[in-house]
Amino acid sequence: MPNPPSILTIAGSDSGGGAGIQADLKTFAMLGGYGMSVITALTAQNSMGVTGIEAPSAEFVALQLTTVLEDFEVAAAKTGMLFSASIIESLAEKLEGKNFPLVVDPVCVSQSGHRLLQEDAVQALRERMLPLADLLTPNRPEAELLANIEIAGEVDLHEAAARLHDMGAGAVLIKGGHFDESELGQGRMADWLFMPGHEPLVLEQERVETTNTHGTGCTLSAAIAAGLGHGLHLDQAISLAQEYLNLGLRTGFAPGRGCGPINHSATLQYGLRGDMSEDVVARVAELTAKYGF
Repeated sequence: MPNPPSILTIAGSDSGGGAGIQADLKTFAMLGGYGMSVITALTAQNSMGVTGIEAPSAEFVALQLTTVLEDFEVAAAKTGMLFSASIIESLAEKLEGKNFPLVVDPVCVSQSGHRLLQEDAVQALRERMLPLADLLTPNRPEAELLANIEIAGEVDLHEAAARLHDMGAGAVLIKGGHFDESELGQGRMADWLFMPGHEPLVLEQERVETTNTHGTGCTLSAAIAAGLGHGLHLDQAISLAQEYLNLGLRTGFAPGRGCGPINHSATLQYGLRGDMSEDVVARVAELTAKYGF
């Protein structure tokens, strides 16, 4: 049996388990990858919010990455919370010669509103990390921050993506979770994929009404990286990630008193059990059959 593809996450730790490194590694495992990690920060975090952050030195973050790359053949990687300008600089220096696709999720603020990227790190993210991104996956506030534009309609979406391309990002996936159903003419959930030289793609999916949404951005970018690590084309990897995330949202739960996580184990739980709705069981069967995971 061949080894699974080695997928790397470079991100912060979520002690509550729903986002960050923890969400990424769960996603890699569920989608048939071997997960590895470079930890950029430790958060004291639960389902109600972030109470503290401690970051290792930039030198030690770089050492983690160097040590992983010296031994493992990385098939794909993603970044999440990078926290500081010095950490971004140290990582960018090591990643400049990469020979694998990199998904950059420009995490700036936690779901509870706690800042996860220092203010002086925003420019470093623009100048050093965006040019290394084969795919950039900002949500609406992140796209507005990085592109320095307010997105109020479809024209603004195109302009934001153009500005991000000009900064060096490859493909740009602007996620639709922060848009209302009535905005931009969409009655469903949609992400917008912009690729240089191609017409934008509106990637629709069913909107899930749930309050258990912790870790959605981390999970989506991790699932895309997993798909790329398996050799899927970018649009296929995004479709896989959307389907996996949608299923996790539909079967999410609340282990704490605040915002719960998505269910990263849905494909395992409901592929083996029959105690969920026929619709969810059918979605699991379709997902696993389609992608072979």
